[in-house]
Amino acid sequence: MTTAGPLAGLRAAVVGGSLGGLCCALLLRDLGAEVDVFERTASTLVERGAGIGLLPETARYLVERAGLSVDRIGIATSRIRYLDRRGEPLYEAAHAYRFSSWNTVYRALLACFDPQRYHLGHELTGWADDGQRVVARFRDRPARDAQLLVCADGAGSTARALVLPQLRPAYAGYVAWRGTVAETALDGRTLGLLDDAITYYVYANSHILSYPIPGPDGSVERGARRINFVWYRNYDKGDDLAELLTDSSGRSHQLSLPPAAASQRHVDELRAVAAARLPAPLAAVVCGAQRPFVQVICDLETPRMVFGRACLAGDAAFVARPHAAAGSAKAAADAWALAAAIERHGFDITSALAAWEPPQLALGRQLVQRTRRIGRRSQFDGSWVPGDPELIFGLQQPGA
Repeated sequence: MTTAGPLAGLRAAVVGGSLGGLCCALLLRDLGAEVDVFERTASTLVERGAGIGLLPETARYLVERAGLSVDRIGIATSRIRYLDRRGEPLYEAAHAYRFSSWNTVYRALLACFDPQRYHLGHELTGWADDGQRVVARFRDRPARDAQLLVCADGAGSTARALVLPQLRPAYAGYVAWRGTVAETALDGRTLGLLDDAITYYVYANSHILSYPIPGPDGSVERGARRINFVWYRNYDKGDDLAELLTDSSGRSHQLSLPPAAASQRHVDELRAVAAARLPAPLAAVVCGAQRPFVQVICDLETPRMVFGRACLAGDAAFVARPHAAAGSAKAAADAWALAAAIERHGFDITSALAAWEPPQLALGRQLVQRTRRIGRRSQFDGSWVPGDPELIFGLQQPGA
């Protein structure tokens, strides 16, 4: 939808074209602003096979503004289940979750935005702010001016590095191996254990979870879906981690290792450990994933989100571990709060940003601190207890 609103005539630039950037751009556009999105990659973003928890904040724009049923973009599950080493249920409780895939949500948001205003191949190199407008500069591209610059360019944010160069995401001591397998590739018992639940297995200094997500085409129909796994494994900082993040061509990576990039030796080791250590249903998912990839688990807290007429949002401001399934929800919450603050303050962008920043800083800090506690319990302390309410997904607090 596009409506005339209090921001009619205001120009906004959003750096970062993923979920948080798109949500912010759409909300500002709905207020009447002229919004352009600048994405650093040269082609439309593609998924890495990642499932996401579809928290209400993540789905909110698509449900409230785009009119999509949440059942079209996500899969509901009714149980939390823990398996023992034999693959038998160890703990089970009724709990409703929804899951989707990054690609499903991204494509739905992108379809709501004017493709002529979604600019690929724009790598931010800096900006100038004279108090009335911001001029964003891009490598090998013309500069763009706006009255508001929103930087939602992810965990490896260029914008954050420009204004807070001392801040770097801190390695948590472990990574997440991730991947998916078609549910039709699993036997009936395995699928029966995994298709209506988030399923965990916890053992010394590690845990793995799985849940169903839409198929590659976004289908949520049984038989077309996938089972997603996330397996947290400890790697020592230094040579151990560096070797893992060196791809099959010898190139080093920092925050993630894309699908098909992991060396065959590490993929073989992953499958061997899965077969030896995991319950058979979860081992089948790991061993059946054709293109597993690696997400380095880090966290980061920023002391500021506002810099004149520019701001940091989503993972550009706070990098939280995935244990609350709230990364995309936090980015969406930042976007909704920003739009609400600007609507209240009209064209007074400076006042709007000043009002927006404190509660978003507080939200980001509590999320980072909560997910640190959860990660420490599973990966180092051995104090993860099935049924503990702190382990429930949620943005504002567990289960909320």
